[in-house]
Amino acid sequence: MSDNRSSEFSFRTRQIALRRFSNEIFDLLIIGGGITGAAVVRDASLRGLKVALVEQSDFAQGTSSRSSKLIHGGLRYLENLEFGLVFEALAERAHLLKTAPHMVRPLPFFFPVYEGDPKPRFILSLGLWLYDMLALFRAPGAHRGLSKRKLLQQIPFLRDEGLKGGFRYYDASMWDDSLVVETLRSASTQGAAIANYVQAVSPIWNEKLIQGFKVRDLEPNQEGHVGDEIEVRAHRVIVCAGPWTDQLGARVSENWKPWLNPSKGVHLVFDLKRIPIPGAMVMSHPQDGRISFVIPRPDFGSGVVIVGTTDSPSPNDPARSAIDRQDVTYLLGLLNRYFPTLDLKASDILSAYVGVRPLMGKEVNSEGSASLQKVSREHYIGRGPGGSVWVAGGKYTTHRQMGEQIVDFALKTWKDDADQGVGPAFPTVKRSRSALPVNPETTRESTSHARAKATYIGAQIPDQIFDRYGAEALDLYELQKKQGEKTEPAAQDPEGFPMLQAQLRHAIQNEMVLHLEDFYLRRTPLYLSRADHGLPWSKHLAEVWAQERGLNEKEQALELDRLNQEVHDRSAWFKQVTCLE
Repeated sequence: MSDNRSSEFSFRTRQIALRRFSNEIFDLLIIGGGITGAAVVRDASLRGLKVALVEQSDFAQGTSSRSSKLIHGGLRYLENLEFGLVFEALAERAHLLKTAPHMVRPLPFFFPVYEGDPKPRFILSLGLWLYDMLALFRAPGAHRGLSKRKLLQQIPFLRDEGLKGGFRYYDASMWDDSLVVETLRSASTQGAAIANYVQAVSPIWNEKLIQGFKVRDLEPNQEGHVGDEIEVRAHRVIVCAGPWTDQLGARVSENWKPWLNPSKGVHLVFDLKRIPIPGAMVMSHPQDGRISFVIPRPDFGSGVVIVGTTDSPSPNDPARSAIDRQDVTYLLGLLNRYFPTLDLKASDILSAYVGVRPLMGKEVNSEGSASLQKVSREHYIGRGPGGSVWVAGGKYTTHRQMGEQIVDFALKTWKDDADQGVGPAFPTVKRSRSALPVNPETTRESTSHARAKATYIGAQIPDQIFDRYGAEALDLYELQKKQGEKTEPAAQDPEGFPMLQAQLRHAIQNEMVLHLEDFYLRRTPLYLSRADHGLPWSKHLAEVWAQERGLNEKEQALELDRLNQEVHDRSAWFKQVTCLE
């Protein structure tokens, strides 16, 4: 990337963005800091547009941190003959494996076949051959058929009754929340003004057009006040609010017609030692036929397995979606059907998370607009009130192309209006350059050079840190070294989380961590992968947080209370479920 990367993306960067919000007029304002908004702001900034983005909570706090954490071509779409969609997704999978190896990694999948399954082995074999062909054989490995004996050699605790054999094929795992933050950070280096914990309140109308939004800063300012409102002016507004689309739409127009029929999805997390599976596995529910996955993540702490997802109606307010007994019973029943000898119970669950998929409903028109453009089965783009652009749906695998399409759509509406004498003149725009690596410091070449440098200078850096941060592992080493010179020795790091203090300092300086919960829940899998959720280290990390932020002991204590409350709220389901065992 030609950004001569200034890596800082911090609370200081956020303060600069807030000042810019007040003082500048932007080409585009993006509302929503999930993967869709991140892809849009990066694509637009790389084209030379002046762009701003606001997110009402932390980046990726909603759906974008609660996925199955997979990059895949969509094997199920082959049933509907959607070859173009699968080809596109597989091409993006190859691109991400090459350009973001620290966040997207090859993952083998096992697909067992049992007597009575709706799809016979030869049909599945044809589908997997086609999958490999559409990938232009660029998958980490070609699929292969497995006999019952060979499949049980790989997964000895798999139910053998009725097992006819199966297949192994390849897709990829990913760090979902980190991919969002890295994409936003890349946009920031291109000049985008980006801030989390900033709520979009109401549109700014200029005759027939929405040309900005009033936003509210949800963090205290230097005087300690919370809730300052700022007018962010922009020639075009793009809304990427995910499951909050209809809530924001109702604030924009009293005639808003709902877009979404959202779906709740729950994932359970187990210790990898409890389900020692060598790759991901596909499970099919015997009653409803839904597909769920068992996904090993040895790179999350000391190793976990993610199991999911469910599919059930979501409350109108996505924040009210919760894990209930039926969700846990559903997934545990599926696991014990496939792995009966493991005798898995609710008490084996380390953690769980619930997300809301912003699926489109039957009504896909918004007030004052033409029909939405159904770009694929995965996402929709439409022109909303006042020339605003609204987006719903989407998937991680194709987020880069989706961002490009959304910017193209917004620019077309802008040009059409300008040609009719409505609104500002159309700007000069460069071609999309989003195919560039989101972080050139994490490519294989950069990481290899950094490893060689570490060896040369005698830096003891764990492989896990290089795998996660690429060449920026050297920055963490310098943070750790500086910390060792100026502070007492660090508390013993939790298993699977080396250089934890340095990781927190790096996240505050370069990943816009404002709160400890941002770090615990999204920048690292501390909450996700440990039964204690990392709380025994919270006091020490709070000290590091306060030091980096320049805050006092009272503020440090309040931050600890905030973290403990968030962990308590997220874990409330556990007692309700385990008390029934």
